[in-house]
Amino acid sequence: MLPWVTLLAMTVALLIDRRWGEPPAWAHPVVAMGRYLGWLGPRLSAWRPGLAFFGGALAWWVGGLLVVMLAWCAQRGLSACPWYVQVVLLGVLLKPLLAWRMLRDEVSSVERALGESLEAGRTQLQRLVSRDVSQLDEVAVRESAIESLAENLNDSLVAPLLWFAVGGLGAAALYRFANTADAMWGYRGRYEWAGKWAARADDVLSWIPARVTAGLLCLSAGAMPAWSEIARQARATPSPNGGWPMGVMALLLTVRLSKPGVYALNESAQLPESRHTAQALALAQRAVWWGAALSAMLIVVSAPWALGVH
Repeated sequence: MLPWVTLLAMTVALLIDRRWGEPPAWAHPVVAMGRYLGWLGPRLSAWRPGLAFFGGALAWWVGGLLVVMLAWCAQRGLSACPWYVQVVLLGVLLKPLLAWRMLRDEVSSVERALGESLEAGRTQLQRLVSRDVSQLDEVAVRESAIESLAENLNDSLVAPLLWFAVGGLGAAALYRFANTADAMWGYRGRYEWAGKWAARADDVLSWIPARVTAGLLCLSAGAMPAWSEIARQARATPSPNGGWPMGVMALLLTVRLSKPGVYALNESAQLPESRHTAQALALAQRAVWWGAALSAMLIVVSAPWALGVH
């Protein structure tokens, strides 16, 4: 597929996301990934640790290969179509692998709900996070929403765009499968052994994009905290990747972002207020455009290789 077709298709996907958001559940590939993982997860978690680990790794590879194969066949099949049909259909296929509008709207909704009551804010936040929100106060709800915005800016937009730019639809689909598997299986407790492979796979595939996302947020703010300070904040979180965009967001907003009993980013800074949520959303929106520009550049740079020119 010609690089400029790929570039235009990415633009179509972003425009669809901006205008219409998510497709219905029955047509959403990430929902289908979740159903596959949700069906297998309880069965694998009932096995002994070693067997659960092996089964989880095998299930990840089977699902990942299936996702890549379907995406590759779909993109390959478009090559017989006129270029403008390729652009539109590839953009339509890419769109469900990006979820910026949904993330933006969910975070905005948390802040609006907090304006009504703390309980409403907690209820809205529960749509974004897996943690128990029942004991969170207003500040903690807001911190959680901003943290989720920063971390998921990578997971839902920057990383799939970058993988699409370097590897096409199959690479973007594999990333979203890996990220979904990590979100469903990659935590301690019930799925710990079955999800160990999923957690490590997501760590590997997100390693570069998470750091790129941190850089994009700095570009958006027109400011660059000391790299040593960014790295120090990132190390404060259990995740090898999530702390990079979250830590940078805390530094750029000059606020504390924390998860009670787990970590505190920019700990000595002020507590976030409503205006900081608005600022975080504005920074993230600009980072989306910077991410799109970087992905476009990668598509252009890789054009000679895609065309078989050596």
